[in-house]
Amino acid sequence: MTSARRTLKVTGSDLVERVRAASARPSDLGGESLNSISLALGESTDSTPPEIVRAAVASLAAGRTRYELVTGSPRLRARIAEAFNAEGIESLNSDNVVVTHGASAGLAAAILALVNPGDVAVLPEPTYSLYADQVAMAGGRVRWVPNDVGGRPRLNQLGAAMSGARLLVMCNPSNPTGYVLAAEELTAIVALAAEHDANVIFDEAYRDVVFDGVSFASSAPLVPGNPHVLCCGTFSKSFAMTGWRLGWVLADKENADAINLVHRTINGPLSTFVQDAASSALSLPHGHLQRAVSELQVRRDLVCAYLGAMSGVEAAIPQGAFYVFPRIDRGLTSAELTSRLAKSGVLVRAGSEYGPSGEGHIRISFALNTSQLREGMERISECILQI
Repeated sequence: MTSARRTLKVTGSDLVERVRAASARPSDLGGESLNSISLALGESTDSTPPEIVRAAVASLAAGRTRYELVTGSPRLRARIAEAFNAEGIESLNSDNVVVTHGASAGLAAAILALVNPGDVAVLPEPTYSLYADQVAMAGGRVRWVPNDVGGRPRLNQLGAAMSGARLLVMCNPSNPTGYVLAAEELTAIVALAAEHDANVIFDEAYRDVVFDGVSFASSAPLVPGNPHVLCCGTFSKSFAMTGWRLGWVLADKENADAINLVHRTINGPLSTFVQDAASSALSLPHGHLQRAVSELQVRRDLVCAYLGAMSGVEAAIPQGAFYVFPRIDRGLTSAELTSRLAKSGVLVRAGSEYGPSGEGHIRISFALNTSQLREGMERISECILQI
């Protein structure tokens, strides 16, 4: 007698299907060959400052390898609040700080804490593609609002789109365009959110990377006592700590408690010695940031010079972050152009990943060393010339 074996088919949950349907993010950024140059990743080639590494090693040597509180290291939360207060805020405290597994986990926890199934989230675009995926994960619906040329928000259209919305997400400085909100634009956006009783998350991952003497207006001073404003950031870009996976969210106490609940439910405690190292990072003088930004500005200018010499290519000069978002008029979709470039040995991101108006664009990262960057742009120039 033979027994029938039942084969169970594993299928995705509704959440998985929602994210798959919403996501324009590539599943693989691998190259055509080992000789490919990647201008696709949002990661500096700089090493983590040695002072931070030494602090991590000292923490490990001191036996700081056990669980930390699920709400994050009290010392680190206090240091983050102190760092912002030193910039002139003076009213943030540990209750306003959520420490997270990178900015990505912070954004996810915030969106899951704020968005109900069916809620509308407004995304001015082109913008960081992870937001749409996370809204889909929460069961929300994205309402795209196209930005002006170069990434400037169209406040009138944004105001109209906010009707009935639950959430607005702003990337400042912008990934992928490098646009930096002026102080009056930030104030107007916060007023729009309050008018429509919606929350606004300002993703400030690149807050320390601004060029040409541009003044960065942070949303952090607006957080204390303002239930509509949340500010999210990371140690990754400012301190070359991408692999350390540590970020933060600033919010009023009620929202911070909700975000903390969601974050710890999904992630559990954060790495103890990494939090110790991050505390030391906040004590570093700003000289290392100034040197890094100065070098990035040189690389930005190199990329923009190459693009300016290509016919049929338009690119706004980014004010911050480390990306250029050129529009390339060759009759190809972003995906087709990205594929063509990959075959030429250079990897970039398709502009369509960043929202509907990103079609026809590519995103180029200039966070590489100068020699690799120059070779990558030579390959792009040659490929574009042949299309």
